[in-house]
Amino acid sequence: MDGLVSNFALIAGVAGGQASRHVVLLAGLAGLAAGAFSMAAGEYISVASQSELAEAEIEVERLELRRHPNAEMRELAGVFEARGVDPDVAAEVARQLSRDPEEALEVHAREELGVAPGELPSPYLAAGSSFLSFAVGASLPVLPYLLGASSLWPAAVIAALGLFAAGALVSRVTNRTWWFSGLRQLTLGAAAAALTYGLGALIGANGL
Repeated sequence: MDGLVSNFALIAGVAGGQASRHVVLLAGLAGLAAGAFSMAAGEYISVASQSELAEAEIEVERLELRRHPNAEMRELAGVFEARGVDPDVAAEVARQLSRDPEEALEVHAREELGVAPGELPSPYLAAGSSFLSFAVGASLPVLPYLLGASSLWPAAVIAALGLFAAGALVSRVTNRTWWFSGLRQLTLGAAAAALTYGLGALIGANGL
């Protein structure tokens, strides 16, 4: 939806300025490429930073287990007690888990940090999925111009259908009806495009 809304709004703004088909197409392709690479880079940095932070916290936990094993075992027993396990049972479970340092590290990391060693998200996968998702959405309003269209209307129709379909799809994971989610996404996307079109038309009319 990001790719679809942002690139259709860009195309609408350029078309509103009475630009030629070639210029609108160039703007759409440039917006697709710039947006997709920007999303990929941003997602990569975000996920990589989160993974590096988690790895640093896991390493701190590993050092604590090595230096203060008894204290960490009592801490783990306390976690189980807080969940309603009897103190004696909690202490025994913590003792047995602590016999294997890697198993103890995994349990501590899951219970205290909410992550698990070896199961951190891949920044490459996140970047790739963001790139593809943005590119697919951004390509929809560009497609009519690639096929020879010289008017904004074919792109607007395809973008409207895409916006409604994407919004309706979101309703599968929410408690909203498909038509409400579809119309909401269509309305917001259309408003963004209309405002950008108006700005483009204003700038074009004044020869700026």
